[in-house]
Amino acid sequence: MPRYARNDGDDKQIATVDCKRQYRNDIKMKPGFVYILTNKNNTTLYTGVTANLVQRLKQHKDKTDKKSFAAKYNLNKLVYYESFQMIGDAIAREKQIKAGSRAKKIKLIESINPNWDDLTETVKRHYADVGRSNFMM
Repeated sequence: MPRYARNDGDDKQIATVDCKRQYRNDIKMKPGFVYILTNKNNTTLYTGVTANLVQRLKQHKDKTDKKSFAAKYNLNKLVYYESFQMIGDAIAREKQIKAGSRAKKIKLIESINPNWDDLTETVKRHYADVGRSNFMM
């Protein structure tokens, strides 16, 4: 397994740190988002998770993956999202939302967005800097 050495300061001891463990720690510190998309008629819902919501919304709108569920059903209207400091928390929340019924998802959406407005521009204004940081998908 790959390892790297780190100088621990004055005592000049070399500590060997497992790169895999360091990678897991770095991932835990990555921010994350869970989101719900729908189509223009609000008939189909899609729940997803990403580290970069602005970039991911662009991919949905551009239909980057033509065979994806979101592309097939024209799901490009953002109606709900939550942000998390750690991607692992966003993944757990996505699983929780996906496990819920359609009625629960609708209730969740309407708790913050009763008119089912497209929140994409709001996200672009608030999170555009995430796309310029190291936190890419």
